[in-house]
Amino acid sequence: KYLIPCSLPQIHPSSSQLMTYLTTPISFQEFKNKLLEPGLVDRIVVINKTVAKVHVRSSPSTKQNQHSDTSITTSHLPGQEAPSKYKYYFNIGSVDSFEEKLEEAQEALGIDRHDYIPVIYADKISWFQEIMKFAPTLFIVGLLYVVGRKMSISIGSGSGQGGRSIFSIGKAQVTKMDKNSKNKVFFKDVAGCDEAKQEIMEFVHFLKNPDKYEALGAKIPKGALLCGPPGTGKTLLAKATAGESGVPFLSISGSDFLEMFVGVGPSRVRSLFQEARECAPSIVFIDEIDAIGRARGRGGYSGGNSERENTLNQLLVEMDGFGTTAGVVVLAGTNRPDILDKALLRPGRFDRQISIDRPDINGREQIFRIYLAKLKLDKEPSFYSQRLAALTPGFAGADIANICNEAALITARRDEKLITMQHFESAIDRVIGGLEKKNTVISKLERRTVAYHESGHAVAGWFLEHAEPLLKVTIVPRGTAALGFAQYVPSENLLMTKEQFFDRTCMTLGGRAAEEVLIGKISTGAQNDLEKVTKMTYEQVAVYGFSEKVGLLSFPQRYDGFGMDKPYSGQTASMIDTEVRELVAKAYNTTTELIRKHKDKVAQVAELLLEKEVLHQDDLVRVLGERPFKTAEPTNYDRFKQGFMDSEDSKSAEVDPSSSVGEAVPT
Repeated sequence: KYLIPCSLPQIHPSSSQLMTYLTTPISFQEFKNKLLEPGLVDRIVVINKTVAKVHVRSSPSTKQNQHSDTSITTSHLPGQEAPSKYKYYFNIGSVDSFEEKLEEAQEALGIDRHDYIPVIYADKISWFQEIMKFAPTLFIVGLLYVVGRKMSISIGSGSGQGGRSIFSIGKAQVTKMDKNSKNKVFFKDVAGCDEAKQEIMEFVHFLKNPDKYEALGAKIPKGALLCGPPGTGKTLLAKATAGESGVPFLSISGSDFLEMFVGVGPSRVRSLFQEARECAPSIVFIDEIDAIGRARGRGGYSGGNSERENTLNQLLVEMDGFGTTAGVVVLAGTNRPDILDKALLRPGRFDRQISIDRPDINGREQIFRIYLAKLKLDKEPSFYSQRLAALTPGFAGADIANICNEAALITARRDEKLITMQHFESAIDRVIGGLEKKNTVISKLERRTVAYHESGHAVAGWFLEHAEPLLKVTIVPRGTAALGFAQYVPSENLLMTKEQFFDRTCMTLGGRAAEEVLIGKISTGAQNDLEKVTKMTYEQVAVYGFSEKVGLLSFPQRYDGFGMDKPYSGQTASMIDTEVRELVAKAYNTTTELIRKHKDKVAQVAELLLEKEVLHQDDLVRVLGERPFKTAEPTNYDRFKQGFMDSEDSKSAEVDPSSSVGEAVPT
């Protein structure tokens, strides 16, 4: 057995136990006191100039111990060297410093230089450590790959054509249609815009038979701009052009050109037209072109909109520049043609501006026929088309589609098999007035006020020559704020006279006048009426020149966001305000006198409303008698009445007196 210092860990009773020991980290001072001084160190192996591995003998060195104060008994066979094993290690800062400290320690112990502990230097490669050196790089590469995949999915999901990488972000992602595409739309599926279809069909004929036009020296127009109110069928007409033309049709939205990256917009414009030229003759359709086609440098914000302006400049060059080639027709749609850049609208780029306005009664009848053919009706579609067209003046194609869909939903909700006229009437009421709220909590006093208010509207309109005939009045709450409303079917007048404006103003003020005359107190229910009256009266004075004091001047309101400065002096503005107040006061006095004259009839209609909640024209005829005014030409009301003389109460759609769009008149 060997005697060793007590402070050392248990060292080698036997060589088999030595093999089981684990390597232990120690400090240089521990190495000096507990291993070097007792003579237990066989050699030191320095790995990669950073770690010193200490190999320990199984027995202390005889030569070294004769210079040491520690008394250790050695007993082993002569000529047999004690085996050594790597058990300890310590880190070194630098090789020079380690060698100096080791030499000083051995000199202090009195060890002969010939017996110094041998130091071996070795370089070992750890593949794990080498791989870990590249771990940050691999992590960044993997992160970029994942982000690229995410962006690819998000970019492609918007177009519906699969993902694309971030490196192809400058390429336009278009929806391409050709003669083999499915679910195509044709001109027979578009109604209510015959003139616009005729203009568009010229492009289709030219692309199908170019020789016929080229023989006469004609050139195909470069482009056409479809402009009109929302929901009138601009995009649908473009889809029909794609279905009829038989040539490649490339569709893209104006907002798709604008991204967060600089230069993407012009790059996508170039990519779009390059693809169109490769498959010429072809048609390019840019929907909502006002996203990139706004007037440049407007309002002093050119610096912030440089990317959009660069995109517009590239579009101008592609449509008519040095590199322009024939065979590409550009169609574009917008409902804001007034804000587009003038260079975009000139001949050679958009040669034609095709206006698609709200359909008239004949156009609405054609649109109804298309949508009614897809529904299950109790009668033929032609039975409903003219009657529904008369009930919906000012409605666009999207509104008509919504009415037909609402009628089908109402029928399904009621568990009925066929759609009837009653369902269409409920659908029109739902679209115009909002959802019916029969469970709204309302006090008896408020309910009575609403009844007299609506009765005032009905009686005033009944006895005014130029007011529209009232078809229905109700005190059932609808929508978000209307506690009652009246419904009319106005004629589609293209011109309005001063007398018509005055009578409609009086009819709108009938509710407030009835509250004052019969109840003696006024309420906030006339807020919407006063808003309409103010708008109509300002139009008479400042737009249509109906005021003698202001004169034949017109100051139309601008809707482009830059109409903050009034184009007239403060004196003129004061004169306009005074005239508006005088006209409104005159109309209100006339209305008050009319309500006082028919005070009893207003009360009778109000009490009948409180009893039945909904009154139709037949109920008003029984109370008020026949309307004392007849028109020379049939009105929309007359067209609605045809074929319904023997039916029960018929409902109608109400239209704002100051416009041609169907709208409920709330209290």
